[in-house]
Amino acid sequence: MSSPEKTVVMVTGGSGLVGKAIQEVIEAEEGTLNERWVYLSSGDGDLTCPIQTSAIFDKYMPTHVIHLAAQVGGLFANMKYKVQFWRNNVIMNDNIFQECHKRNIKKLVSCLSTCIFPDKTTFPIDETMIHDGAPHFSNEGYAYAKRMVDVQNRMYRDQYGMKFTSVIPTNIFGKHDNFHLEDSHVIPGLIHRGYLCKQKGEPFQIWGTGKPLRQFIFSKDLARLMVWTLRSYDEADPIILSVGEEDEVSIADVAHTVAKALGFEGEIQFDATKADGQHKKTANNAKLRRYLPDFKFTPFEDAMKETVEWFTENYATPGRVRK
Repeated sequence: MSSPEKTVVMVTGGSGLVGKAIQEVIEAEEGTLNERWVYLSSGDGDLTCPIQTSAIFDKYMPTHVIHLAAQVGGLFANMKYKVQFWRNNVIMNDNIFQECHKRNIKKLVSCLSTCIFPDKTTFPIDETMIHDGAPHFSNEGYAYAKRMVDVQNRMYRDQYGMKFTSVIPTNIFGKHDNFHLEDSHVIPGLIHRGYLCKQKGEPFQIWGTGKPLRQFIFSKDLARLMVWTLRSYDEADPIILSVGEEDEVSIADVAHTVAKALGFEGEIQFDATKADGQHKKTANNAKLRRYLPDFKFTPFEDAMKETVEWFTENYATPGRVRK
């Protein structure tokens, strides 16, 4: 990276799940690296507006950027507002790319999602398969917008020599997540529901059979890997950041792990009348392992315990838990 006194890393979406985890990781390094880190929130400006985006870059003068900000939403929102999800994400990403190019930013790392992969595919998926077919129709606006980040990275590298790249994490969980009972992802949703069931003395009900398999990455582990990507990964092509295939867990295992972390001793019920969704979405982390063969992921139970402890400690504090 650049000379210590001139290194400023700006993180868009810095107040979210991954941004907060990056902040925690960097703060643990305090005193060892001469870098200034800036974490943006929506209050800093509208990244879909080129004027406001330029003003943010003027204010903080970053040398490196981690781009986490995006318009995201649940299944219903993605299906109803496909055009908005496409346009807002494409515009936001283009504004970031343009500012980084104009200012000769030394490194840009953008965050993608496994939902960009083809709906019809073989498993495990890897980084070469992103454009091999259409994504699922339900989130095509968001998915195609994110795919274009991969295309842009290569084009800016080829034409201008810019060091732009992207990461593809699997299912992320951890502190500062969205714990909404209906609009959250599986783990935060289960944590919130299990917490309420414990308080009310009710059975812990899980939608579906519990059989689908998923790979989950703890937000703090992802943060460590994203910082590594910024400092050391120099390919334009994306890299999947995930635990290995051997660490896939069933939704039933997740539910039991959540219950254990919550101290829930009641009955756990699976409602097989509810849809399971896709049985598996296995991702191959061989590329990551070639670079970091000795990287240690936080054991799943330990990561769940830390997440649940944060949730329960902050649940009653207004504004602390997104729910």
